[in-house]
Amino acid sequence: MSTDREEQHMHRHVLEDGTIIEHTHAHDHGHGHTHSHEQTKAVLNRLSRAIGHMESIKRMVESGRDCSEVLIQLSAVKSAINNTAKIILQDHIEHCIVDAVEHGDKDALKELEKAIDRFIK
Repeated sequence: MSTDREEQHMHRHVLEDGTIIEHTHAHDHGHGHTHSHEQTKAVLNRLSRAIGHMESIKRMVESGRDCSEVLIQLSAVKSAINNTAKIILQDHIEHCIVDAVEHGDKDALKELEKAIDRFIK
């Protein structure tokens, strides 16, 4: 494998309003950066719990449960998602962004800024 070979990775995101965003990240294999993170398993577990929670909220709505109960549960899911995003952000900064700064990758910093702006809207 050539040390200066770049590989393109396509990412697709669907926003709450249905907007689809697709973009690529070029990973220069010369500096050994991969998109692996220490917290991936914890993030996947948290996402699975949030999905299960959302399914139970959907059943609450279907069965005509009190709106205030539904809102309380939605608030809990919202909090869980925000906490999951914090873990992803921390992991991203500690691994990808540190690596990007070391290699002068200003595009990675711009992408992070855009992602944070969208998340905190």
